[in-house]
Parts: sequence; structure tokens; C-alpha cells
Amino acid sequence: MWCCQLELKSVHFLLTYKCDLECEHCFVWGKPQANGVFTLEQIRSILTEAKKLRTVHSFAFEGGEPFLYYPIMVRGVEEAVKNGFHAEVLSNCYWASCQEDATEWLTPIARAKDVELTLSSDLYHGESWETELVMNAVKAARTLSMKVSILAVKHSNPEAPCSDEIEGAKVGLWDLMYKGRASTKLTDKANKKYWREFTKCPYENLTNPERVHVDPFGYVHVCQGISIGNAWEKPFSRIIEEYNPHKNEILEPLISGGPVALVEKFDLPHDEVYADACHLCYVARCMLREKYAEILAPDQMYGEDE
Repeated sequence: MWCCQLELKSVHFLLTYKCDLECEHCFVWGKPQANGVFTLEQIRSILTEAKKLRTVHSFAFEGGEPFLYYPIMVRGVEEAVKNGFHAEVLSNCYWASCQEDATEWLTPIARAKDVELTLSSDLYHGESWETELVMNAVKAARTLSMKVSILAVKHSNPEAPCSDEIEGAKVGLWDLMYKGRASTKLTDKANKKYWREFTKCPYENLTNPERVHVDPFGYVHVCQGISIGNAWEKPFSRIIEEYNPHKNEILEPLISGGPVALVEKFDLPHDEVYADACHLCYVARCMLREKYAEILAPDQMYGEDE
């Protein structure tokens, strides 16, 4: 019998799938034409439900690009902090055209106090690792005494090394994950491995996740594109409290043997090599979507409208 009580620590709002960019590596298929955005009422509902769990201590606001719905994002951050949660905002800084303007954008967020920024700066977002927009945003954040860090994704270009810091903000360099749009745009350049090597998920603890993502359509994701319920149909706290991955047709094989087990369970056709575990998992899930539409959701995560 499954008796593990999750101790969820963090909830990430996918505030919107809309983005001003269409990055090749985006695993939520963000783009200007994307649909879906949270309302304030929906944000408050998730905050209230999270308090019932007594284990959640932080909320992140991301997308897409959350600054595209600036008033809703700011109020959401304020409500999260008012309810006792730490808040984080992730952005590509399209709004930081100069330091003075960036300061104006960040001031209402800084007033909420317990808020930090994570900013994207790499060769997928610009022609250099240090985009001018991010440099402006970091300078502005530091004048406002905001905690700020940089999220950069590894690139195949060896002649363009990533810096350890940008304007004093520490850079965290992350592996490229070949899921979402990256599974169709970037795998040709990848150094692939034999498919049977991918016997575990290297990024998510699917047995006892410490974070989940919630999207504007209500889906609660333990990994983007793997839903464990819909918060507009069942209270978020109950979805978390009743989580049992071993009764989930997709999660059970991923836990027992990774993407390889998922392919073998459903006897799926496959290639001999893949870019990484995410690539094999994502391709397998695409083939299973018709059968498990409520788990492998929403359409946005699978580029169905591309």
C-alpha cells in the first residue's frame, strides 16, 4: 500500500504560456500567439490551497513570460508574500531597455520584500551570454536591494564560454533538456546515446516531488507535460494529498525504470539513439497522448498548435 505523505515545498505558477520570444530550447512551447493566463482569483485559490498543506514555503512566477501580464504578476507576488510565502519571479527581461526603466518595472515587486529574481541570459536568448537587457535588469535589481541570479542553459558553441557572474549576479549553468520545442529543433546537433541507457529521470523526483507546476488551464505538473490532476476540477490540496505515482500509468514505469521502462511497457516504436532521457521520454509521451489525454496535458506542452 502506498502511504507516503508528500512534503511539497514549492509551487511554480506558469502564469501564462504567452511569450515575446519563441526560443528553440523552450520546453513549454512559449510564443506570442500562445493561449492561457491565470486570473487573480485562480492565483488566490492556489495560494489558499497551498496553505492547507502546511509544507509549501515558496511560489515562483514564470511562463512563458510573466511580465507580459504585469499587473496580475505583481498582485500575485504581493498576495503570495502577504500569505507568508517566499516569492520568485523568472523573466527574460524584455522590459529592461535601460537601467532607469528597469528600475521602474522592478520597484513594485521590490516593495513586496521577500522576492527574488531569476533572469535568463544565454545564447538561446541573445547573441552573447550576457544580454544587454539582463545587465540592465541586474543593475536595477541591485539598486533596489533585490536578490537576483542568472539562469543560463548550456550551448553547443565552445567558442562562447559562459561567465560565472553578470554585473555581480551569480550565473547558474544548466543542461539543455531535449523536450518540448527542443525535441524538434535541437536534437540534430546533439551527441546521442543508446536508448537503453536512459533508465531513470535525471531531473525530477517523481516518487516524492518537492515542487509542482500549475498552469492557467488548472493542470498540476510533476514534470512539464505530466499532469497529476486539474486544480479547477479538484482542490489543489487534495491533488497533492492523494498523490500516488504507482497508480499512474505514466509515472509508474518512469519511476521503476525511466524512459526505457515507459517504452517497454507500451511496446512503443523507437530509434536506437536519443539526445538525453528527456528526449526519449518526451517522444514516448507524444505517442501515448491519445490514450492518456488527461495525464499528458495540456496540448500546449506538446506543441499541438505549432
